[in-house]
Amino acid sequence: MERFDAEVHVWLKPSVFDPQGNAVEQALQGLGHTGVENVRIGKSMNLQVQAENEDVAHSKVKDICEKVLCNLVIETYDFTLRPTEQSGETGQSDANEKEQG
Repeated sequence: MERFDAEVHVWLKPSVFDPQGNAVEQALQGLGHTGVENVRIGKSMNLQVQAENEDVAHSKVKDICEKVLCNLVIETYDFTLRPTEQSGETGQSDANEKEQG
């Protein structure tokens, strides 16, 4: 069984109004930070999963994203997956899933 680190990012779809992002954008402008626009707020999560191989780990993380971490009606996600450093493997996985909505 191999271990993989997954870094998941979830944010509102572009078509969904982001009140928190809008508030941050307004605050930035109020503080004199010009040239900042389209601020979107999301969340980031790190998971460690065990699986037989990278393909199985990829499917597992995708399933977790779609059933638990992301509301697919209003949110989108992507993630990166790489072997943990403890497994003795190095380098970043090319497994990268991006849900378009």
